[in-house]
Amino acid sequence: MMKKTWSAAMAALMVGSLLSGCSGSKTAAPSTAAASSEAATEAETTIEAFTEEETENSQTEAETPGEGEGAAESSAAQPVDTDVVVRVGSLKGPTSMGLVELMDKAEKDEALCNYEFTMVTAADELLGKMVSGDLDIALLPANVASVLYNKTQGGISVIDINTLGVLDIVASDSSIQSIADLKGKTLYLTGKGTSPDYVIRYLLSENGLSDSDVTLEYKSEPTEVAAVLKEQPDAIGLLPQPFVTAACAQNDKLSIVLDLTKEWEAVQGEGGSRLVTGVTVVRNDFLKENPPVIDTFLTEHAASAAFANEKPEEASKLIAEAGIIEKAPVAQKALPYCNIVCLTGEEMKSALSGYLQVLFDQDAKSVGGKLPGDEFYYIQ
Repeated sequence: MMKKTWSAAMAALMVGSLLSGCSGSKTAAPSTAAASSEAATEAETTIEAFTEEETENSQTEAETPGEGEGAAESSAAQPVDTDVVVRVGSLKGPTSMGLVELMDKAEKDEALCNYEFTMVTAADELLGKMVSGDLDIALLPANVASVLYNKTQGGISVIDINTLGVLDIVASDSSIQSIADLKGKTLYLTGKGTSPDYVIRYLLSENGLSDSDVTLEYKSEPTEVAAVLKEQPDAIGLLPQPFVTAACAQNDKLSIVLDLTKEWEAVQGEGGSRLVTGVTVVRNDFLKENPPVIDTFLTEHAASAAFANEKPEEASKLIAEAGIIEKAPVAQKALPYCNIVCLTGEEMKSALSGYLQVLFDQDAKSVGGKLPGDEFYYIQ
């Protein structure tokens, strides 16, 4: 029963198609605030119920957030305790694609820490394990991390950004060259009240368009959006990688007409926020007990992300072997568009805080009711 309730809530918040193919509601275009608030409220309520027993412990930890950071400053001189098992959870998709080299090293006992990796298809599994203490580190959508932080009274910290924007608008209509060109059209996407929904609504608004100008048609899964694109030659879809690459491979008439990362940057301008997709979080009790382990993980995560970007052919084979994408050639084509990164420190804080501010300005519930404070951001 708990699992079903948690799944429903996270379907309302997750970048569903992006990271795990989780479900959303199939409906006509909603009014902006009402639809988003309803989905976020359901998620907040469920997380609160799920975390009720954990709040007392995590609140105590949150009262002294500086301890973990202070310890980390001197952790370079401390040896990593390989007896400490570091339990890392991720979702099938770009975040796990950036981890494959580290996962491979761990399997071969070549990693610097003693890792146990869990890869799942539904975000509720990761969140439940983080709350219960069965995972130490999790790779989550950015706004979901903020919601979890608020609902656990500061029980987690964000340690890096693992993926930037991976959303594209695909169509067979090459005349669509700007957000403004979507006026009067129907856009198919997944996940009402999720990050992609907030992102496209923000971009529409910043380009002078409203709900009455563009019809947003929601589907449950990215495969449903891809099916519409195949069946209707004039259909327009909003999809994340690697689903964009897969859809285009199955239908040679489709192409990326708008890269939402570039559209975001055009609106924000130089020095503005960045379109953030996934972040990596750690339980603060684990962080305070094992700062050298977390710093070592960040080093190895950065190297693994670089491997995915710099050696796509080798990385794609590991991605296929891990079952993230079935075929290595598709993975190799998708990798350049997945925006896999490992941003830490002040760069992470600047990019993520600006992104969360944009979401907060649309609907405070999208980030858990309030913006996280400085203690949310782990700075080595």
